[in-house]
Amino acid sequence: MTEQVIHLIDKDGKRTDGRNIDELRDIKITVGMIKNADGSAFIEFGKNKIIVAVYGPREVHPKHMAQPDRCVLRCRYHMSPFSTDTRKNPAPSRREVEISKVIREALEPAIILEDYPRAAIDIFVEVLQADGGSRCAGITAASVALADAGINMRDMVSACAAGKVADRIVLDVNDIEDKEGCADMPVAYLPNLEQVTLLQLDGILTKEEFNECLDTAIKGCKMVYEIQKQALIQKYFGNEITSDVKETAQ
Repeated sequence: MTEQVIHLIDKDGKRTDGRNIDELRDIKITVGMIKNADGSAFIEFGKNKIIVAVYGPREVHPKHMAQPDRCVLRCRYHMSPFSTDTRKNPAPSRREVEISKVIREALEPAIILEDYPRAAIDIFVEVLQADGGSRCAGITAASVALADAGINMRDMVSACAAGKVADRIVLDVNDIEDKEGCADMPVAYLPNLEQVTLLQLDGILTKEEFNECLDTAIKGCKMVYEIQKQALIQKYFGNEITSDVKETAQ
């Protein structure tokens, strides 16, 4: 345990990448990267680099999959062969299939699917570089891409992970902390509705640690939400509106 404390959190409370325990990695979101898509977003979440494209609503193929009273939401999460330290097999892995399902289920509560009966919305999440927390970064970018596509939504979904590292609850777990730490908890959240749409836990926490970890992750989601809004404002209203927002905040 002593070796882990020294390795992951130093005596000054700094983590392996120099952050404090309650600090997010740098996040940058660019909206509208893919011109042929109905909506798209590129996110840099720490060292994660992920691009998301949204197509639809459009006709469902094959037609027997169409739902008469709601839209069919489909999601494909894929890691490029060069996205990790060792070359990844380009074929979809079981983990990618699982995360595709997780992202779809995290986004569904935010979308007003009843507005698009007998149609489909397709979301493609391509991980160009992975650094821990790629599912949260993918959900965050996918939500922005859906907004960019003009899809009717109740709220945007923001996602962030918290975890237990060297007996401390930390915000936004990176790749080393994910592999060497004690627990990892990805959370997706609808900030305006105050609803959790995704909660997973890999590791063991006490009841008190679980509650602290969840609260920490939700705080992170709220911080991510502000970055999502600014990215959309920047695209559609430009610097003039962005500066007005900053003046209002001051």
